[in-house]
Amino acid sequence: MNIEKAIAGWHKRLDTVTYKVESEFGPLTSEQLNWKLSAEKWSIAEVLEHLNLVNASYEKILTDVVNGTADMGFTGRIGFIVKFLGDMIYQSVEPSRAKKMNTFPIWEPVQSNVSVEVIAEFKKHQALIKQLIAENKPLLEKDIVIASPANRYIVYKLRKAVEIIVSHEERHLKQAMEVKSLIP
Repeated sequence: MNIEKAIAGWHKRLDTVTYKVESEFGPLTSEQLNWKLSAEKWSIAEVLEHLNLVNASYEKILTDVVNGTADMGFTGRIGFIVKFLGDMIYQSVEPSRAKKMNTFPIWEPVQSNVSVEVIAEFKKHQALIKQLIAENKPLLEKDIVIASPANRYIVYKLRKAVEIIVSHEERHLKQAMEVKSLIP
C-alpha cells in the first residue's frame, strides 16, 4: 500500500474518532462522563483517560523513532515473532472484537472521577499522534520494528503499531458510545 494513502487513511480515521468524541461526549456533564454501570466497568471519562495514557506512551515511542533513539530490543530481530506479536495485538484491539480485554497496568485510568478536561486533552493527543505519524513517513516506508510502550519484549512493525493505535481508539469509542447509551 502506498504510504501516503495509508497516512491519509489513518489521519481520517483519527479525525473521525476525535470528531465523535467531541460531538458525542463534549456536551455531557461531569457526572454523565463519570457515570458507570458498575464498579468493574469504565465510565466514558475513564475510557478517554485510558486512551490518553496509551497515546502518551506511543507519543514517546514515535518521537524516539523520529529521533533515531527507539530500541526494538532483541526480539525485534526475530521476524516471525515480530509478525506474530503484531498480528496478535492488532486482533485484540479490533473494534469488531466483542471479547473484553484487560489492559496493561500502565494504561489503567488513574482516577475514577475524571475531569471534563479529559476531552480537550484527548484532542491534543490526537493532534500530536497525527503529527508524529506524518513525521515518521520515511520510517513507515522502511517497515522498521518498534517495541511496545507497555512491554519492550512485545515488538511489531511501525506500520502495525499505527494500525493498532487507530483501531484501539475505534474500539474504545464504540465502548464509550455503549456506556453513553446506558446513562440514565
